[in-house]
Amino acid sequence: MTKPGRKNSSLPFWERKALDQMNPQEWEQLCDGCGKCCCFRTSEQQGTGKRFACELLNPESCGCSDYAKRKQRVPDCFQITPKNIHSADWLPNSCSYRLLAQGKPLPRWHHLISKSKETVHTAGKSMRGNIVDEKTT
Repeated sequence: MTKPGRKNSSLPFWERKALDQMNPQEWEQLCDGCGKCCCFRTSEQQGTGKRFACELLNPESCGCSDYAKRKQRVPDCFQITPKNIHSADWLPNSCSYRLLAQGKPLPRWHHLISKSKETVHTAGKSMRGNIVDEKTT
């Protein structure tokens, strides 16, 4: 992996730019779509390994069902930014933001590498199938 900040235009943006140099669209593309940050700080259903999730998390896509208004609907939603990524130590080790902040490469299953948003799920790196539906418990 090349150090961020190198000006080689043939490199993908996440390898040539530091996190704080990315525009909002680039930053958003880094999210691997695992849904772990929407469950990670919540409790586990006893004995199942499944986690309770934010009410806005879509259990199939592992994406937010109202991303644009999430902070209004869930005031304690944590928005990951280049400024707070280094202090968000509760994020899972597989989090793409965390990996890049640590100078590590994106994993092969990341959609920017694999060219498919489905690979995070097929690689077993998302919360799909591991979310408890509070309405049925």
